[in-house]
Amino acid sequence: MGQSSPVPETASVQGRIKPGAASAPAPALVVRGLWREFGEVPVLRDVAFALSRGGTLAVLGPNGAGKTTLLRMLATLLRPTAGEVSVLGCSLPREAWRARGRIGYLGHDPLLYRDLTGAENLRFQARLHSLPGDAAERAAELLDRVGMSRRANDLVRNLSAGMVQRLAVCRAVLHEPELLLLDEPRSHLDPEAAALVEPLLGPAPERTRVLVTHDVEYGLAEGDRVLALRARGGVAYEGPASGLSAGDARAVYGGAP
Repeated sequence: MGQSSPVPETASVQGRIKPGAASAPAPALVVRGLWREFGEVPVLRDVAFALSRGGTLAVLGPNGAGKTTLLRMLATLLRPTAGEVSVLGCSLPREAWRARGRIGYLGHDPLLYRDLTGAENLRFQARLHSLPGDAAERAAELLDRVGMSRRANDLVRNLSAGMVQRLAVCRAVLHEPELLLLDEPRSHLDPEAAALVEPLLGPAPERTRVLVTHDVEYGLAEGDRVLALRARGGVAYEGPASGLSAGDARAVYGGAP
């Protein structure tokens, strides 16, 4: 068949597009048909979503719904069993090496060396990320912002769980990542400590976030979009936060898989 001509409507639109006009930015995250199994047990089943750069995705669901597993795959720490995952324009797992340095991950494990001090841990992280010479100043600023300056030279193993969590926040944001992956970021924090870390973890124009939480009201308030997972990783809801009520979100926790 010969090449067809554009219909008049299409042709008129094409005529109005200026050469070199900027296209819409690519999404920060694109997930299609994602499955993850451990042995023969499915943990995530046919998960799909996209998230714009600078947006926040709140991930809700009961224990065993695959929330942490999803976060670990986005962090390049686990491979999907099936499906497509793109993080900051990098196809996983093939281009994981291009994405890792642009991700800040705050998980259940603080990823700190217990026999080093908080300050030593941050200096070590700065070297891992090849941060410039002002990294020590950046680390000191973060420690001050989370109220840990006076305990910066204490060994991590001698600190309370809340203090360790504050150090883990500093580690996650030290390199000013484009993508923050946050798994229950308020864990172990009293209200005062939570208020201290909030500016470091909260929304920002150039910061994309995935937030896993059991606090339904917090998740709906923070998220631009919501992914609600049922037990064993089925999708109960994926869409704008405004489209899901707190009552419907709570129902996911008691629903059948």
